[in-house]
Amino acid sequence: MSWIGAAGAAAALAAATVAVAQPGQGIRPVRVGLAGNDLDACLSLAEVRGLDRNGDNFLSVRARPSRVAPALDRLGPGRQVWVCDGDAVPGWTGIVYAAEPDQECNVGSPVATIRPYAGPCRQGWVASRYLTVIAG
Repeated sequence: MSWIGAAGAAAALAAATVAVAQPGQGIRPVRVGLAGNDLDACLSLAEVRGLDRNGDNFLSVRARPSRVAPALDRLGPGRQVWVCDGDAVPGWTGIVYAAEPDQECNVGSPVATIRPYAGPCRQGWVASRYLTVIAG
């Protein structure tokens, strides 16, 4: 997964990390392998879209699928993410995304069983309405 030019660099700067959830705050890991052991761990690539340009213009990545869950990160418009745990809770999607441009998240190959994502990229939960599938 790669970002495009200056827009990607600007998105990276806008996506500054916010308060980190602490153990015991109800972190819900994103699961991979939900489509079976013969398909990629995460099936779709999506882009952050539809943010309010007159508002804060970022999408909060949360520790669990809830508006009151601790925010882990902020993603700007155009940021690409892997959709891995889609609509486990209506209106929320579990995502995996690179911390650095061109970082490989290792979700493009099958996994043997459904399991929590173990890295090396970041993960969390976002409001589904701000994601548009662009591949997969």
